Amino acid sequence: MNVTLTVLIAVLGVAAASAPVLGHHSFAVEYDPKKPVEGSGVISKVEWTNPHMRVYVDVTEPTGTVTTWNLELGGVNSVLRRGWKPADLMVGSKITFRGYGGRKILTRAAADVLTLADGRSFTGAAGAPDSPGGR
Repeated sequence: MNVTLTVLIAVLGVAAASAPVLGHHSFAVEYDPKKPVEGSGVISKVEWTNPHMRVYVDVTEPTGTVTTWNLELGGVNSVLRRGWKPADLMVGSKITFRGYGGRKILTRAAADVLTLADGRSFTGAAGAPDSPGGR
């Protein structure tokens, strides 16, 4: 009985400790470094959450159709250490982005460079491992 309980506790401990690792994805699973994307639009939503921030950008296509892009950035602390502030990414602000397209969701991207309307650029937001800002 005592050995069984010890083994059970050990197995549950290992399973609990590995859960966060299993939940995180690699860049290559979600995004294609051979599929560069870019666009310009207006920020419609910003999520300052971990493990990755998200910026949603409404891009008006030449046909007049509005497409919302879901851009993944680094974690909140990583983004703050690069000099970003919440005031830099305000809903309604114009922004240009460059990144790597999603493998399954075509309007999703890992943002590598975000350029604000005032010309300031932030690089390495959540780029491919070999990009200038990389992971």
